[in-house]
Amino acid sequence: MARFLIVGGGCRALQLARSLAAEGHAPRMTTRNPARREAIEGAGGECVIADPDVVGSLRYALDNVTILMWLVGNVDQEPLHGSRWKMMLERTIDTTVRGVVYERGTDGGAQLTQQLAEYNGIPYSVIDAADPEWQASAQTAIDGLLRA
Repeated sequence: MARFLIVGGGCRALQLARSLAAEGHAPRMTTRNPARREAIEGAGGECVIADPDVVGSLRYALDNVTILMWLVGNVDQEPLHGSRWKMMLERTIDTTVRGVVYERGTDGGAQLTQQLAEYNGIPYSVIDAADPEWQASAQTAIDGLLRA
């Protein structure tokens, strides 16, 4: 059993959380909207009210997490793929996080993921937000990280 922190991703991430819960994992999902709590919990996830644009709001959401999933590829805001993402990656050092999945939104974010994850020895995978087989790609990334 692994605990996942899923940041962003919308409806696709909700379906992913449902699949992870069915496999016996513990998905923890963030949302800025408290009205989404019921849907997240209904999918078998733990809801955390947090904003990826305010990395400090995610601090305790990392507790006991095995895989961090940063699924903001469809959000066209440079800080979420740059400075905010860098700060979040830096916060995974010396934690229980053993792998990172980044959803590509910009090449800069993917490069940052590679650079920091490799420097800190954290296994990672980059998936494409526009992939028509997104769910399968996400699952493949997860499976690879759990085996790493």
